[in-house]
Amino acid sequence: MESNQITQVAVVKLPLRSRFRGIQYREALIFKGSERYSEFSPFLEYDDQESSTWLRAALEFANNPLPAALRQLVPINATLPAVRPDQVVKTLEPFGEFGTIKIKVAENGQELDQDLARIAQAHKSFPDASLRLDANGNYSVTQAMTIIKAIAHLPIEYFEQPVSTIKELVELRKQIAAAEIQMKIAADESIRKQSDPLEVAALGAADIAVLKVQPLGGLTRSLEIASESGLTSVVSSALETSIGIAHGLHLAASLPKLDYACGLGTASLLAKDITRNPLIAVNGHLKLTEPEIDAGLVSELAVDSDRRIWWQQRLDRCLELL
Repeated sequence: MESNQITQVAVVKLPLRSRFRGIQYREALIFKGSERYSEFSPFLEYDDQESSTWLRAALEFANNPLPAALRQLVPINATLPAVRPDQVVKTLEPFGEFGTIKIKVAENGQELDQDLARIAQAHKSFPDASLRLDANGNYSVTQAMTIIKAIAHLPIEYFEQPVSTIKELVELRKQIAAAEIQMKIAADESIRKQSDPLEVAALGAADIAVLKVQPLGGLTRSLEIASESGLTSVVSSALETSIGIAHGLHLAASLPKLDYACGLGTASLLAKDITRNPLIAVNGHLKLTEPEIDAGLVSELAVDSDRRIWWQQRLDRCLELL
């Protein structure tokens, strides 16, 4: 078995239902390895060094045996992009039943008041749901404390990556403790974008580790980080197709402990997907399965020749780095 087998390469461009992370479309390179289909989809702005980590993950999933599953159903949270309050209910409709809402905040060009209005509307519309926030590191410590004080009375599970650096996370946790507020902090970028993904745990910068398989370099590495960090783990997607989400689904299914709903329901954010059985949660859960490629959808959503060449060249450069 060759660990780097890549066949049946296709590049697709998927439309999103709502703008997310500042984008309206998601591009991904899909290929088949010796075992199964996989996905290579670093965001377009990522350099080759960072993207090569995503490729390592894609190759492992395509060509290696999967870890032993400890559960067949994985609880899933709904994800709310940075929409206006009057769009909250409609935006969450595709997620069906859910018990947790992950709310995007700190979108470029938006103010704290807009974030607070979105949070308030989500709680008003779904009063029985737990909430979690994700700022993608875009707040200052002062801004993060302002919003934390304003929402401390709400059922917030945790605040994901409120500030950008590990040093700021440490300072924020000190200020939260000094204010005697109960607010757990989760780290995403401070784990997957660091040369040492365990630094967050070593410095006590977070309570929870957000694990994303492609950015961390694969299932094996993700399981190692989960074990070595000692932090509670939650698995999330990187806005992938159902093929890429399957990477995270198999990680969540194989973790010894899974205390939180996972952010793997993001296929519901896509207006179109590329599989016959897209990974859409049912009754708040995803069933462990391997999605089947739909050749017709792959053809329909294929990029033009210039974009395909761009992705093929990116793939070749990242392979050289590996």
